[in-house]
Amino acid sequence: MSNQASTLVPQTLGLAASFGFGDRIGLATAGHVAAMHRCGTGIEPIFPQQSIREMTRTIRSATEVMEDGLSGAVQAGWMGKTGADADHLKTRQDVDVTRAAGFTFFTIDPSDFVDPQADDYTAGQVIEKFSSTGDSYSWIRDYVGRSEKLTSGTIVDLHESNCQRAVVKYGPAIAAAIELGRYICDSCEAAGQSYEIELSIDETEQPTTLAEHFIIADQFRIAGIPLISMAPRFPGDFEKGVDFKGDLNRLDQALQDHAAIAEQLGPYKLSLHSGSDKLAMYPLLARATQGRFHIKTAGTSYLEALRVVLKHEPELFRRIVEFARQRYNTDKATYHVSATLAGTPAAAEVAADEELEALYLERWCDVPLGKGFTAPGRQILHCTFGSVLTSEEWGPAVRQVLEANPNTYREVLDEHFGRHLDALREGMN
Repeated sequence: MSNQASTLVPQTLGLAASFGFGDRIGLATAGHVAAMHRCGTGIEPIFPQQSIREMTRTIRSATEVMEDGLSGAVQAGWMGKTGADADHLKTRQDVDVTRAAGFTFFTIDPSDFVDPQADDYTAGQVIEKFSSTGDSYSWIRDYVGRSEKLTSGTIVDLHESNCQRAVVKYGPAIAAAIELGRYICDSCEAAGQSYEIELSIDETEQPTTLAEHFIIADQFRIAGIPLISMAPRFPGDFEKGVDFKGDLNRLDQALQDHAAIAEQLGPYKLSLHSGSDKLAMYPLLARATQGRFHIKTAGTSYLEALRVVLKHEPELFRRIVEFARQRYNTDKATYHVSATLAGTPAAAEVAADEELEALYLERWCDVPLGKGFTAPGRQILHCTFGSVLTSEEWGPAVRQVLEANPNTYREVLDEHFGRHLDALREGMN
């Protein structure tokens, strides 16, 4: 790690409100710092943040992510704390690589072990699948028949069918997550390294029920693995690159209930993944948790980088759009998005750069796209970041524009994340 970066050391942030700034290129931290300076106190940043999946797609190492985040913060004049988030960890090797690079916030992702069809099984199918597990999850008997009243006023009914479905859906994931959590604890403690553990259970089609959240959190508590944060799957639609879609009243109640479980079985923070651009729900999350939250963003800084490209090299932006359209149907496989190629025009069909910006970079769902187009092109650009940045042609071209225009990049990020942080602080006041 460079001498300059070493003057800022990642720390654990505890239960303080925190905000993760993902950076897929390594040039965004100055804009992140500018937004934090404007925001004031009350929210702690995580500047170095990237998932193993993103590192693979952008061909970056954990050490490079760490150095870019820390040196960028120092150069921008950041004098406060920062965490460092190793996201979407699935294996011991993932932990080893990120721990060695100095990460302090470890996000366990057991999604490979979740049964994504469990919510659609009939009662008979649940019983059959639960019966096939034998005594592997005999601990579920400790929950059957319990009724837990939360401080939100809601009662968590742990009747037999709820408990059995929770085992069918999450049983193997709980076991895998606890095993990896123990490894994180043991390896960090052996190295004398501070650490925090987050659990991600949000990558499912259906919302995490209160019974599922309760059982999972309680199993971690019994295992003696401290959670600093958990990311349930909340009700509503959390598509990449656009604001929250859904019933805000229903979401508000769910946030209060999940926050009550986090208080009762932790305390730990509620974490929002796919948190970029979800401004409509930020005040609700901040209020429901009483400021005990974590937000994780990633792709939105890359999209704002493309806004800089459009401002300074509009023809280059148009060519990237066309390349992204060629890659989209392949690259979108691991993302929850609704954009279609038919729902957005090709760049050549849009004469004005301003209109192209609205169609491909607009952030908020309540802005009409015009001319009958219904899907945000922003999602097409979001999903194809790996293909663009690893392209021998487009990756260096994007970086060259950003390096030539650092003030523009800092300004658009300051404005963009300022809106995020302001919405959160609204709910904290």
